[in-house]
Amino acid sequence: MANTVNRPLPYTGVRVIEFSHMVMGPTCGLVLGDLGAEVIKIEPPEGDQTRRLLGSGAGFYPLFNRNKKSIALDLKTDAGREAVLRLIATADVLIENFKTGTMEKLGLGEAELRRRYPRLIYVSHKGFLPGPYADRTALDEVVQMMGGLAYMTGRPGDPLRAGSSVNDIMGGLFGAIGVMSALAEREKTGVGKAIQSSLFENNIFLVAQHMMQYLVTGKPADPMPARISAWGIYDIFPTQDGDQIFLGVVSDTQWEIFCKTFQLDDLWADTRLSTNNGRVTSRDWLIPHLRERLGVLSAAELAQRFERAGLPFAPITAPHELLEDPHLIASGGLVRMRLPDGERAGQLVPTALLPLTLNSERLPIRMDPPTLGQHNQELLQEMGYSASEIQQLSFPTTSSGKTREH
Repeated sequence: MANTVNRPLPYTGVRVIEFSHMVMGPTCGLVLGDLGAEVIKIEPPEGDQTRRLLGSGAGFYPLFNRNKKSIALDLKTDAGREAVLRLIATADVLIENFKTGTMEKLGLGEAELRRRYPRLIYVSHKGFLPGPYADRTALDEVVQMMGGLAYMTGRPGDPLRAGSSVNDIMGGLFGAIGVMSALAEREKTGVGKAIQSSLFENNIFLVAQHMMQYLVTGKPADPMPARISAWGIYDIFPTQDGDQIFLGVVSDTQWEIFCKTFQLDDLWADTRLSTNNGRVTSRDWLIPHLRERLGVLSAAELAQRFERAGLPFAPITAPHELLEDPHLIASGGLVRMRLPDGERAGQLVPTALLPLTLNSERLPIRMDPPTLGQHNQELLQEMGYSASEIQQLSFPTTSSGKTREH
């Protein structure tokens, strides 16, 4: 839930105008907003389409649009574009993630706006950086398939996308990193910068370790389910209670601790297993043998023994189960916010914060995700529009409700 902030955050005083939808651009705005920037989301009269998505997209809008203001304007009209230009004139940063040429058609292209406002930092989130693929339509799934990630995630002959919008989210993070570097440089030069972040090149960075593996070994990387593990014990094990648990033993010291913890004296004495590489080459018989011997224990008992011994382990957890995770709850990693749309609009639900602390403090939610056009009156009034002009620029779907910022 929106809460009081008694200290300035790193980007307090920085104004960001966000023309974006879906995940990539909104992630960039989310990071800057969580760090204190005033992020103003420009929405069409019907609202960001992610407000209405079903299924796997149902959480996009509330997750990626907290700590933002919403103004709904029709950019197909001269009056709507004029209002946006007045806002941009007050801004430090502009974020966009539309198809190449869209912003130019609206008269809001990077070259034109940076000519008019030299201090403006203009960050574009695209499918591809400039090159032969630049005009292709990209999605997270598209670049995972063509960029090797789906190949590495799935079984041989069965490519599988990662179970999260990894490139969209990381592409937004890299866009935010670009903004941060441009803000630092502007302190010295007084001039803004054009920044591009992309899905495809982000995906290439994610699989670069496997590209380098090939260059070092001369052998193509196998998909993860068929790979030769770097570690002797690094796998999922069935348990006595029908559950599963991931267990790792990744050093010779851990192997000794593991054998003592589970009284595996015969394995400790086996010279074939005395080194990690020896255990790797013995995996074809070692892992089935360990599954049989450890499988008489419950997942809870295995977890307790591994935790006491300081060995790496992990329960196999579904995303919704993390809402009750004791560590996330106790550490403040989940904070309640109010949903803006849908059947549950107005309800308070927990959401995940950025995974970092500043001076041991998590970054707060200062504003709940906005309702459509919630800040039309506030922002248009600030720019000198009269009450009648504000009414003409706003729509029945917009709200003049006050911000949840306290």
